[in-house]
Amino acid sequence: MRLNGPSIARLTSRHFCSTAEINVSRAYRCHARPTISHGAARPSQRVATPIPTSHLAFRRGAKTKSTVKLKDLPQGALKLEPYTDTVDDAPRYPTVVQGHRNNMQKFKNCVILTRVGGFYELYFEQAEELGPLLNLKVASKKTSAGPVPMAGFPFFQLDRFLKTLVQDLNKYVAISEEFAPSADDRTRSTGLLFDRKVTRIITPGTLIDEKFMDPSENNFLLAIYINIPALQAQLEQQQDGSSYQHILSSASQHVGLSWLDLSTGDFFTQLTTAQMLSSAIARIGAREIVVDQGLQDLIGQELQSLIGHDQRLMTLFQFRGDILPMSQWGSMLEAPVDAKAMDSFTREEVAAGSSLLEYIREQLQGSNMKLQPPRRRHLDESMNIDRNSLRGLEILESARDGFGKGSLLHAVRRTSTKSGARLLRGRLTSPSTSLEGHTSPYASSLVAMINRLHLDGPSALADRILAAIDEEGLQQKQRIDDDTAAEAATLAQEVATNEGVPSDLEALPKKVRAKNSDRSNAATDEHSDVESWVMRRDASPALHKLHQSLASLQDEKFTLTQTLRDAVGSSALSLKWTPGLGHICHVKGPKVSQQALEELGVTRNVSSTKSTRSFYLPAWTELGGRIDQVKLQIRQEEQAIFESLRREVILNLVKIRRNAAVMDELDVGCSFATLAEEQHLTRPILTQGTSHKIVGGRHPTVKLGLEEQGRRFVSNDCFLGGSERIWLVTGPNMAGKSTFLRQNALITVLAQVGSFVPAEYAEIGMVDQIFSRIGAADDLFRDQSTFMVEMLETATILKQATPRSFVIMDEVGRGTTPEDGTAVSFACLHHLHYRNQCRTLFATHFHALADMTQDFETLGRYCTDVKETASGSFSFVHRLRKGVNRESHALKVAQLAGLPSETIEMAHAVRQSIQKEVNVNGEHAS
Repeated sequence: MRLNGPSIARLTSRHFCSTAEINVSRAYRCHARPTISHGAARPSQRVATPIPTSHLAFRRGAKTKSTVKLKDLPQGALKLEPYTDTVDDAPRYPTVVQGHRNNMQKFKNCVILTRVGGFYELYFEQAEELGPLLNLKVASKKTSAGPVPMAGFPFFQLDRFLKTLVQDLNKYVAISEEFAPSADDRTRSTGLLFDRKVTRIITPGTLIDEKFMDPSENNFLLAIYINIPALQAQLEQQQDGSSYQHILSSASQHVGLSWLDLSTGDFFTQLTTAQMLSSAIARIGAREIVVDQGLQDLIGQELQSLIGHDQRLMTLFQFRGDILPMSQWGSMLEAPVDAKAMDSFTREEVAAGSSLLEYIREQLQGSNMKLQPPRRRHLDESMNIDRNSLRGLEILESARDGFGKGSLLHAVRRTSTKSGARLLRGRLTSPSTSLEGHTSPYASSLVAMINRLHLDGPSALADRILAAIDEEGLQQKQRIDDDTAAEAATLAQEVATNEGVPSDLEALPKKVRAKNSDRSNAATDEHSDVESWVMRRDASPALHKLHQSLASLQDEKFTLTQTLRDAVGSSALSLKWTPGLGHICHVKGPKVSQQALEELGVTRNVSSTKSTRSFYLPAWTELGGRIDQVKLQIRQEEQAIFESLRREVILNLVKIRRNAAVMDELDVGCSFATLAEEQHLTRPILTQGTSHKIVGGRHPTVKLGLEEQGRRFVSNDCFLGGSERIWLVTGPNMAGKSTFLRQNALITVLAQVGSFVPAEYAEIGMVDQIFSRIGAADDLFRDQSTFMVEMLETATILKQATPRSFVIMDEVGRGTTPEDGTAVSFACLHHLHYRNQCRTLFATHFHALADMTQDFETLGRYCTDVKETASGSFSFVHRLRKGVNRESHALKVAQLAGLPSETIEMAHAVRQSIQKEVNVNGEHAS
């Protein structure tokens, strides 16, 4: 359970005014655009558009399983029609099927799941389309209007199928639930037991408490607001239409961002620029991004390109023409926004927040949801790490496989709580740029943190909860539920084994198939009277008195049982209650004479066999009724106590949330302390300067990997600033240049996050932005070559880096000819040196750059080496030294990689030939 998560949202749902009073009937139109990225982070295949049935082969009445290649699926927008009531004039189907069809017309963008008894069912073309993808058998339901394809699954497997539909296939899902109608409605509906209506629309960004959510990550929903008239005016001013493709990267207008997590109630806003929008999207990491439908024709393609890199779902939603002021957001907030705080929010932020809340209201279909008041994030309060740097530095996930292991987050995470892990993840993507928290002594910081705790009300509430809740009773109830589930699983397995085919047995969940059939006999008559209570017996005086009465009645039952056993001469007599028969006496074993029963006052026999007999006994009927009445009163008293506790929680809601935030910070702080002790880290010194002084720096993740292999990591110093603001690093392949670049960037991130750092000494001037241009791969999906991707990243750095930024660039220009690559690299160094004037680590194999930059006043030259022996063996020297290494030793690396010996020999010969030709040309030129 999240400490500040869905439990509180649920508690508040019944005690605050409904959001139904807000007009949400205005029809709107929105589109969902799936974004698919090559080398995606998640292993699951995402499908975002309906699959043509012509690609799938169905066999009615038999279970089918189909596989569809991603390239065979049509791409484009998922069109969301207005959620308006419609009446279908087609032939009428049975009430349930017709209601499902009407919902398909009303929610055209959604997959409809209709609750029918113990199942959720799909009908019509959605059953045919999704049944095979969900591994469900597609059957045919006979109706007067013709056969209807259908598929379904048990209600308790809803989370499992929602995960597939929402997370894996990027579908919108509308849940149609059953409701008991009133007497008048039942009469008008010819006696139907249930009415059905859509209670919620689930999208990737509107998950609340589904079990498949990762509690260590936030499930953010992001809204982006861009002023359309201003954007149109900028487009009209541009003469060259080809520049429309990158309008956002060159636009200077402000962009409003608003994002929230329904599972925790967190709600944020931020003002950013169009140029930094890509970085903001990557940092927030929203599962679903909502943009104005009016932007589709203007910059829809570029927006999809930005969002698609992170494989997120983009939803086009019709934003309101009039912006709802923050004073009218109160119906969806647990507390109103402070009047003074409202003035700090910009118009763009308010517009984004208003549109986001409007979208939430539409998707929740009137369900109550209370969010925290919005908190404003400032651009200048945190370090900006762009999308390329997040990926290149492997801060959240490794670049090779997209998994967490090998990332910085995986290496430094020592948190104890899921909410603490979420806070750590957020800090790593946006480190602080404030010196106040970093320079204050730890003791005073801890005192200040403790002073933020509000323990008066919550501590008393905690004592009340501990004194009231019966944990042993809850565990006992869980054991009873597990036994019941085990019995049902065993029965299902027996039926499938005895009456089904092998495929039926395989269709059972793994947990069911793993159950031991011996558990079917685990339940005995002695357990029939076991009651599990939620509250302790002394939770209230009334409850204590009721439990005393129940104990007295149980004693009477025991006495009556013993008396009856003595009277009939059988120890196998028991007093029972069954749903169909009520309170009965049951006897096993030898026959009991009718005369003995009449003497006991038996009024009527229920059933009798050769070995058992059941009958009604007035004394037991009367006693059993009294026991049931007391149990009912206990349940009512427990409910009253629970309601009281829930009310106390609501009254202390703000304090609990604030305390939870403090506990998360303590969790992250303790995690950093544990990490520092484990890996012998040091506390960094942060200043307002523009220099780096790192002694004995180590890469936090590479070091761990080498130690697992029994190898030693070679630390390096880094002194950037002053007379050497740029380091030009040369050296052989595999000698650690890229590792050196990355480790200094990661040390900077850790320092500004508030962590200890892997170094002997670290003094770092506060960094406002980190940029990395490391590695490159083509993006054929967006028609971008390797060199084009490299140049796009380089352009971002040269346009946005400031004197307070930290830049690492590795092998710029390697995707083209040596001549062009050298020219591009020199031009970049020149721009960084004279224009950006930022701290830069620049690694290259273009050794001519060392000569071309001789007049650069603040550029230093460093290199790594290869150590060779007389026998021909060699080893890499990872320690940096001052100077230039004009040998890349690529053939040595090729030899290590296992290239055939004849290939290595030929490469040596060609290299010597080229070198001779260069020398000859040089002599002629001189």
